[in-house]
Amino acid sequence: MRLRLKRSEVDRLATGASVVEETHFPDAVLTYRLDVSDNSNISATFDNGSLVVSLPMSKVLDWASSDEVSLFAEQKLSGSCSLSLLIEKDFKCLEPGHHRDCADDEDTFPHPSAQSIGA
Repeated sequence: MRLRLKRSEVDRLATGASVVEETHFPDAVLTYRLDVSDNSNISATFDNGSLVVSLPMSKVLDWASSDEVSLFAEQKLSGSCSLSLLIEKDFKCLEPGHHRDCADDEDTFPHPSAQSIGA
């Protein structure tokens, strides 16, 4: 599972508040929520069309105040299965308009490669 968060969403998590979003499909809605917790591990649950990812406050604060790009965890499931969880900062596109409107870049993080290519 890979989720990319805009700057305001990362800031919101750093205050201890949840981030909630919805993705609409023709016949259903997927709701996902990121919560901050006192737990030491990143974990996820899924129930009735709703994904809830729990993030440790200490990791969120370190991540939000640094250049660290992502939070990653492997959650063990039954048998030999596991769930990979990757929560990333959303970066400004290097090629504006390539796959989203320029307006969608307004609340993103500066792209780490931008200086090396002169952007």
